[in-house]
Amino acid sequence: MTLRTYILKRVIISIFILWLVASLNFIIFAASKGDPVRYLLKPEMTKEQRELMAEAYGLNDPLLVKYVKSLRNQFSFGIIPPYFGWSSQTKTWVADGLWWRLVTTVFLLGSALIGRILLGIPTGIYAASRRGSKMDVAVVTSALFTHGVPAFFIQLLAVFILTFLLTKYGIYIFPLTAPLPSKLATSLTGLNLYIAVAWHMTLPIITLVLVGFGAWALYIRNMLIDALTQDYVLTARAKGLSERTILYKHAFKSILPPVATMITLAIPGVVTGAIITETIFKIEGIGLWYIRALDETIADYAVAQAVLFIYAALVILCNLIADLLYGVLDPRIRVGMRR
Repeated sequence: MTLRTYILKRVIISIFILWLVASLNFIIFAASKGDPVRYLLKPEMTKEQRELMAEAYGLNDPLLVKYVKSLRNQFSFGIIPPYFGWSSQTKTWVADGLWWRLVTTVFLLGSALIGRILLGIPTGIYAASRRGSKMDVAVVTSALFTHGVPAFFIQLLAVFILTFLLTKYGIYIFPLTAPLPSKLATSLTGLNLYIAVAWHMTLPIITLVLVGFGAWALYIRNMLIDALTQDYVLTARAKGLSERTILYKHAFKSILPPVATMITLAIPGVVTGAIITETIFKIEGIGLWYIRALDETIADYAVAQAVLFIYAALVILCNLIADLLYGVLDPRIRVGMRR
């Protein structure tokens, strides 16, 4: 199998899986009991007006028509009509309320993911290079603690400590909520506004990094320790190569494919939204919007479908990228393709 055939095959499979996900997305919400019209009703509305509204939302359409409309909504990707459909919450296209919330969530979780990687990978390498030492034990212990403690506990603890310092001693370190105060938001423009937003998001980002870096450190440490016991490492030591060269140019290079897979598969989580984090810090992100959309009294299923579809599309895309990266980073796969 040539590389071109391999890529084409993976792309076709990915498109088929995306269609399957979109179909299941429709079936799940078609079977739900929520009524979006009920959320829009007003006491003075007549039965005829309710029927007209149901007709406008396509609730009386045949099942096949609903399915086609659902596929059209999802595969619009929010950039062409019908822009993921119509939201009963915002009374606008779903895409209108989606993109700014998505930017907020991506900034929050994307920054946290980058922080976890930049902190976790070097920490794991450091621990693996000093296996059995006090520093290794300290790294493993702290990593297990941060990995095992729920994120909301760390976040509530951080809010409690900063609130105590502010009210008791007047010490101000970070804003306790992510959104900007309305007066500040209206008085800032350009770069100053972006800096202020980043400053207000600092505390939730730090807490997410502290909670998540331990898993990265443990994965890297364990994979490196396993790599350092392989025969090619013993051969490199027998040749008189330095431990630093062995660690980075041999052992770490050999674990790059699984590390690349970990990073690519972590990317879809950047858009799903940290629901608890967004609730604690009052962040109007994609996760909070998705949970509201599932409420049966609102039943904004166009929003829920859009969020799930975006997540599924990113998972499929990142799996495809991971497969292609394996072909680039692992020579054994390239040899297998030629056979």
